[in-house]
Amino acid sequence: MGGISAAIERDIPKNREGRFPRFDRELNLKGKICPYTFIESMLTLEEMKRDEVLRVIVDYPPAVCDVPRSLKNEGYEVLDVSPINETDWEIWVRNKEVE
Repeated sequence: MGGISAAIERDIPKNREGRFPRFDRELNLKGKICPYTFIESMLTLEEMKRDEVLRVIVDYPPAVCDVPRSLKNEGYEVLDVSPINETDWEIWVRNKEVE
């Protein structure tokens, strides 16, 4: 898992460490399990404006796959899924209008 498509990567400037430079909101879901990780992510995205970026932090291994897949199914744009350290992952999501 991880990595973003080349087309998306071109559109998002990164800092010198190769990381995304900013996000509009961060949601720390460490200690939470599915389906709450997905539900809280989606509720937060619903409060955000179009094209804003949400950074979700999870430490529940199934959420690393389930949250991005479920958000994509709901019409959100998953930009990246990457490990932060040995236990935590970050999921970057752009809020888009569901078509």
